Parts: sequence; structure tokens; C-alpha cells
Amino acid sequence: MTQFADLTMNAVADLLTGPTPVLLLPVGAIEPHGPHAPLGTDPIISAGMCDRAAARLADAPDVRVLILPPLPYGVTRYGAAFPGAVGVSEDTLHALVVDVCTSLAQQGFPRVVIVNNHFEPEHVTTLLRAVATLDRPTVRYLNLLKRHTAAQLTDEFRSGSCHAGRYETSLVLADHPHLVDTDTMATLPPLIVDMPAAMRDGRTDFPAMGMDQAYCGAPAEATAAEGLSTFDTLTELLIDVIRDLAKQD
Repeated sequence: MTQFADLTMNAVADLLTGPTPVLLLPVGAIEPHGPHAPLGTDPIISAGMCDRAAARLADAPDVRVLILPPLPYGVTRYGAAFPGAVGVSEDTLHALVVDVCTSLAQQGFPRVVIVNNHFEPEHVTTLLRAVATLDRPTVRYLNLLKRHTAAQLTDEFRSGSCHAGRYETSLVLADHPHLVDTDTMATLPPLIVDMPAAMRDGRTDFPAMGMDQAYCGAPAEATAAEGLSTFDTLTELLIDVIRDLAKQD
């Protein structure tokens, strides 16, 4: 059993006498991902990483990995011109993360990894600020945007033209293919948008970036096989953080 919320209170108490518990907090956002992919693409990817990491470490003698109920809502404004963008403020997200991690620490579970796959700058900045507020080495944020980390991911991810494109759509196809409108996906032409550069130029919504269907990249090229391969890489990155965290006093 890997879901923290599925445990009884006695089972939670028993965790304190066994292998070092490390808790994973999946984070994402509910926002448009083109006309083909689900609004919950980001939390789906975070959950997929967590599920795989917990399964891979299920028999580890030195660490017990448990997955917390996800925080599916994030700071999301770039897709507000399209149906389905449901966001929270920076202060709300910050307070949720800080309060959840503080409550867990008070229960004897200080080791938490925040697993996020929504990369709107204000959202990422808020999560990093929450980690800084907590000011504990036992709370980590797996930052997939760091250069050495991103270098291990796909060409499209590294290009910055990857919102609801081949990268993200492949990951959803790997775990929840029924949520992807593959007929529509197949009709979408590649759309190259350097999102980081557009953001630096002050464009803060998808239409201003030229994303008139709330996607960029090449969703028609997405495959479940690529998604499974990418999940393998993402899972290895997460496991590295978990193992390091398990050693922290």
C-alpha cells in the first residue's frame, strides 16, 4: 500500500518504527492542454512519477515511500483565455504546501518531496518560496527545469516548446490513453513556440505567444512508448532525490 491516505491511524504510527518514511506530494494545475489532452495533464504526470517511484522502492529495506493526496490546483493564468483554467493564487498555494509539510513534520514525517509538472513561472517560484519558508533540508523540490536535469529529458522538453505537445501528450498516453482525443491529436500541426523566450519578452498568456489552440510542440507525434520511456527517466530522477532524502537526519 503506497497511498498515505489509505492507511489507518495505527498503520501511520507503525511507520515511525520501520524504514525511513519519505512522503511524495504530487502537484500540478488544472488548465487547458490543447484540444486533445485533458485539463489534468500536469497532475497526471506527477502522479505517474510518484506511483512508479513508490513501486520501484516497495521492497527497499531502508526507505518506505508513501504518496500524499495530490494538490491538483496551481497558479495558472497563461491559459485563462481558454475553457478549463482553474487556478489558485500564489499565497493560497504557498500556504497549502507550507501547512501540509508543517503538519506532517509535527506528526513525525519531516521528509517530503514536492513533485511538480506545471511550469508556469509564478507557480514554480511559489513552490520554491514554500520550500524556503519551511527552511528544512528534509523538504525537497524536484526541479525538472534545472539544466542538468532537463538535459536528461526529451528534445522537445529542452526546446521549451512543449505545452501539450509531444512530451506531455506522450506521458498521458502512457498512463491514461482514454483521456487523449487521438483523432484530434493527429490533425494538429507542429507549432514551435519558445515559451521561455516569450515569457522573457513579457508575453504572459498563450494567445500572445501564438498558441491559439493552447498547445505548442508536436502533439501528433506523441506515442505511449515515448511516454513510458520518459516516465522511466523521470522516475529515476525522483528516486535519486528520495534515496538522498532518506539519509537526512
